[in-house]
Amino acid sequence: MQNQPRLLAATLIAILGVLVSPFIQPAWLFALFVISFSAVLYLIQGTRYVSLALGATALLYGIGILPLVAFGATVAIVTLGELAYRAAGEGIRAYLHYTGGAFAGALLVMAYLGSIEPLVLIIGVLVALMLRSILEGREDAYMIIMLGVAMTIFLFIELDFQVDILLLFLAATIALVFGYSSFRIGAADLSGLFSGALIGVLLIVFADVHWFLVMLAFFIIGSASTRFQYARKKAMGVEQERGGARGYKNAFSNGLVGTGAAVIFGLTGDPIWAALFVGSIATATADTVASEIGVTGGRPIMITTLKPVPEGTNGGITVRGEAASLLGSFIIAGIAFGFQIISLPVFFICLLAGFLGTNIDSVIGATLENRGLIGNAGTNLLATFGGGVSAVVLVLLLV
Repeated sequence: MQNQPRLLAATLIAILGVLVSPFIQPAWLFALFVISFSAVLYLIQGTRYVSLALGATALLYGIGILPLVAFGATVAIVTLGELAYRAAGEGIRAYLHYTGGAFAGALLVMAYLGSIEPLVLIIGVLVALMLRSILEGREDAYMIIMLGVAMTIFLFIELDFQVDILLLFLAATIALVFGYSSFRIGAADLSGLFSGALIGVLLIVFADVHWFLVMLAFFIIGSASTRFQYARKKAMGVEQERGGARGYKNAFSNGLVGTGAAVIFGLTGDPIWAALFVGSIATATADTVASEIGVTGGRPIMITTLKPVPEGTNGGITVRGEAASLLGSFIIAGIAFGFQIISLPVFFICLLAGFLGTNIDSVIGATLENRGLIGNAGTNLLATFGGGVSAVVLVLLLV
């Protein structure tokens, strides 16, 4: 809190700069002014990364990468959000303040610049919240958040995806309520809350609420399987850390491929992306239940050598785990079929793809992960990609 007056001064000057930016043309001239101011600000103790963030964002505007509304909204989201956060203290209450300050500031700036983009606004605020929670305690967090929000806003402005405002706010409400509920029951930490909400909004807006429900089913099944015989797994030393609370790594390693598929589906309308989505989520679910339930199924064998290995070894498989993976894949593919996201033939393909993806995960775990080349998040990401691509290839060959 000791740097609050300096942050307040820097924030006020930054917002003033946004207000005068339409009247200073060409853009590079305004950027030069902001960069010069940032250089002076850099010399003031406690504002180092604020100055770097403002200077870098202004540079992107000055060379024509960021449109004016993206520059203005980014500055408003990050500066006013951070100011509101620090005024509130810490914890979930501070993030509520961050949300209010960031949203109100960006909305006013967009209105002032004559270009209100609701989807861009909500996605920008969610990305800022997510990065803020991930980078908590890091000295350079302010700079990374501003650059991350700027690039995200730029991307969504370029996509120019039109969405009904009522649907957008309904999506944001559903996603945030789900995320907050997960946080309250200990199924997700703060980074998981905001990354999950971001994924939820993208799924509902670009695809359909049913796609979100498929992802929700994965989360529920995964959380339930984590708690399956938890005391026994804890005694074995193979339990999930923090009681199974999911963070941003888990959300993106398991949901990034599916979310990307949903966004492309919304832009193109091509049903092949539905197969990629369901195949990847079926893999994520099948792999999670195979790991959490399979570890209680006796001595596993290594998938690459078929030799016995200790419980919890990457690449170890059991009969119970393989059966659980089939069940998990069946449930996800069945839900997707029930919501008419995929057809009956694609249901069977996605069922198989989820099972294949689980074993791709085991092979990667036995080779790359055990050698320290990638971590668990990387293994999950490659596996969900493999399961999703398997579904796409089988659909192209068989349907």
